[in-house]
Amino acid sequence: MILSVSRRNDIPNYYSEWFLNRIKEGYLCVRNPMNARQVSKILITPDLVDCIVFWTKNPRPMFSRLEELEPYPYYFQFTLTGYAQDIERNIPHKKNCMIPVFRELSRKIGKERVIWRYDPILFTAKYTPEYHLQAFRQIAGSLQGYTVKCVISFLDMYDKIQKNMESLNVRSVTEDELAAFGKQLASIAGSCGMQIASCAETLDLAACGIAHNCCIDKELIEQITGYRIHADKDKNQRKECGCVESVEVGTYNTCRNGCLYCYANYSREKTLRNSRLYDVNSPILCGRITEEDRVTERKVKSLRELQENFFT
Repeated sequence: MILSVSRRNDIPNYYSEWFLNRIKEGYLCVRNPMNARQVSKILITPDLVDCIVFWTKNPRPMFSRLEELEPYPYYFQFTLTGYAQDIERNIPHKKNCMIPVFRELSRKIGKERVIWRYDPILFTAKYTPEYHLQAFRQIAGSLQGYTVKCVISFLDMYDKIQKNMESLNVRSVTEDELAAFGKQLASIAGSCGMQIASCAETLDLAACGIAHNCCIDKELIEQITGYRIHADKDKNQRKECGCVESVEVGTYNTCRNGCLYCYANYSREKTLRNSRLYDVNSPILCGRITEEDRVTERKVKSLRELQENFFT
């Protein structure tokens, strides 16, 4: 089993104590977002978890307790963009705070296990292609030697973020403009020793030097674990997404980053209300199990193929 921690919220930033407590307990619970009374109990012991994939904009709160993850293979997807607090409301200053945090994480766990995400890319009168290229160049230069891979994506206009994007006057660009833009990104990344790839894009940017990416990456997980895994494509993701199957542990409308483009945290009021329910000792994130809930243990298993280590 691969744990996604989490596409829905920034657990390393806001709820790392909860997650590490669940590691100690060996299980956690996840509420079905389509059926609020249906709850899955998921065992997360080291013999069942092949890898943990963390998604974050600020992993600093986890630094003092990273040793508790030693029984588990893991890596981080670290989003670091050029947006200011008009779009990413609660993210600390990128140059002064977040680039040093990225470097520190890389030093702690290794540059191969920290993936830099510059996404989603959206264009406005302020955040022009030229602005993004300048920001990307500055960040890439600052991260040179601290990561080997950068992942990009372009904004998907979900219904739930439509109002936010209209307030920013987000503008569209042509495929030719995107291709020219992508080619320059690839050149910058390459000059800084990074592979660049795209996330769930319908547009083929291979000619620009940008490959399709898998964020829940079978190949990377096999490199980290040292063994082959048998994992199918994640059927719960868009067809353009190349990720393999994983178990999502997050909860919608609980992330306090306040990013205007986020489809998973589209209501500020719900997010504030849900985050007040946070209990580090609860088996479920930002809530509690009640008598009305129907709790079912989810059947999970290791994805490890039964053969000898293929790196030895």
